[in-house]
Amino acid sequence: MKKSIVILLTAGLILSSIFTGCKKEADTIKIGALFAVTGGASFLGAPEAKSAEMVVEELNAAGGIDGRMIELIIKDTAGNPEKAISFTKQLIEEDKVLAIIGPSTSGETMQIKDLCESYKTPLISAAAAEAIVDPVASYVFKTPQKDSYVAKWIFSTMNEMGIKTIGVVGANTGFGNAGLGQLEKYAPEFGIEIAAMETYDSAATDLTAVLTKLKARGVEAVVNWSIVPAQSIVPKNMKQLGMEVPLFQSHGFGNIKYVEAAGAAAEGIIFPAGRLLVAEKLDDSHPQKANLVHYKTAYEEKYGEAVSTFGGHGYDAIMLVLEALKNVDEINRTSVRDALEKISGFPGTGGVFNMTVSDHNGLDMNSLEMLTVRNGQFDLLK
Repeated sequence: MKKSIVILLTAGLILSSIFTGCKKEADTIKIGALFAVTGGASFLGAPEAKSAEMVVEELNAAGGIDGRMIELIIKDTAGNPEKAISFTKQLIEEDKVLAIIGPSTSGETMQIKDLCESYKTPLISAAAAEAIVDPVASYVFKTPQKDSYVAKWIFSTMNEMGIKTIGVVGANTGFGNAGLGQLEKYAPEFGIEIAAMETYDSAATDLTAVLTKLKARGVEAVVNWSIVPAQSIVPKNMKQLGMEVPLFQSHGFGNIKYVEAAGAAAEGIIFPAGRLLVAEKLDDSHPQKANLVHYKTAYEEKYGEAVSTFGGHGYDAIMLVLEALKNVDEINRTSVRDALEKISGFPGTGGVFNMTVSDHNGLDMNSLEMLTVRNGQFDLLK
């Protein structure tokens, strides 16, 4: 425990001194969290919840915020939008939380976006869909990189590889549909022809029929956009069909468990993601390296499992709330919202955040790196 506290403090990510001057209005500061800890999206929500719990535990052990403890109230949505709505109302109306971090999925987030806006309660989502922050809603933020950046990274890499005709598949979910929309929007800009675009049910266990349609069109590469088990199923089915073309995945592929589930078929998959997955491979001079390595070390020592970009999204969400708190004279929902919009140069796991009134994501194209699977592990593509 002491070791991980030192790690986080040394990294400069949790400094009790930054919270001096916060006005004491209660014994604790309540922050709500909506994560899919169980259910089909638990590979997202479980590490997000663990990361947030780790931060709060270490901060409270170090004295909290100006002597006040953080009370993190986690609700398990199991990835269900209806539960997300119910829990949001409960956190705001009954628990009187200062802000909410999460949910884990884009579909849930879109269902509660207007609700948080109407209650003027800051929401820092751990979901990726660009529609969460575009158009900007006054009280709604998100930590993952924008879908449009991911699409552009994929297409620019295809340009370098000489790929011109592709097939696209994606889950029929909020995240999947949003991603397919971005791919369709930006393909012409990069001279890429989408010869076939197919969606599939998120619970699908075999995508042979869908991929056979792409193979018949003679595509030079396949893009799969999802956060469901299909990320492992697609490469296996492609291998079975003899589809010897590159497979690109979205930033939702950032969990080594997908690689393990796909086995040998995962080798060579290409995808854009934050640098957390390859933290140790970055140059020592990289502005994110120290923070990424410290978070990764603390998490893996505490929980005995590999970090994922998803846990990083939850980590960034709670850290952004705490960073906002250092710049408020009076702790309330509106002052936290205002402080979030002024965060600049804050190093998170997803990139360096620079929030503004018109940008509630705060990350740019440089927050992503093209990665691949090499010898069963994540590695830099170049």
